[in-house]
Amino acid sequence: MVSDACFADNGSMTAKTSSGAAPKKGGQDRHYRVVLADDHRELRLWLKRELEDGTDLKVVGEADDGLELLELLGPGGLQPDMAIVDISMPRLGGIETARKIKRRYPDVKVLIMTVHNDGEYLDEAIAAGAEGYLLKGDAGLELFMAIEMIRRGGIYLSPRIENG
Repeated sequence: MVSDACFADNGSMTAKTSSGAAPKKGGQDRHYRVVLADDHRELRLWLKRELEDGTDLKVVGEADDGLELLELLGPGGLQPDMAIVDISMPRLGGIETARKIKRRYPDVKVLIMTVHNDGEYLDEAIAAGAEGYLLKGDAGLELFMAIEMIRRGGIYLSPRIENG
């Protein structure tokens, strides 16, 4: 099996398989729980399929916008390890959603996934507490690398972001 290496901020090396999937952790019963927030249902379906195909990732909830996501996380609600959030959503956008998640649920990691290839949005996302910023156009190649880096305590930024 072919694998590509990626590095977290702490210098540890991880691998992803040639299928692009993060490898399963041996002997681990617990899934890494992910919630998705994007107003495009087709993208959420694709993400769920990709994330759950041969990995220890489990999509435990989906939302059309930030308000719906916050309702899912409310008292007695979902307890995800990570939220993958679009920036441009109706009612409550991704940056404000990330800010509220980090304030209310500081242990939940936030990966912003967006079409905005703009350093200004990146700066706002990081200031809001997001641990990652992934361009949707790069998701096919970089999604698992981003998730794994964030899981290990690193910050992930798509390499093609334009600096303002």
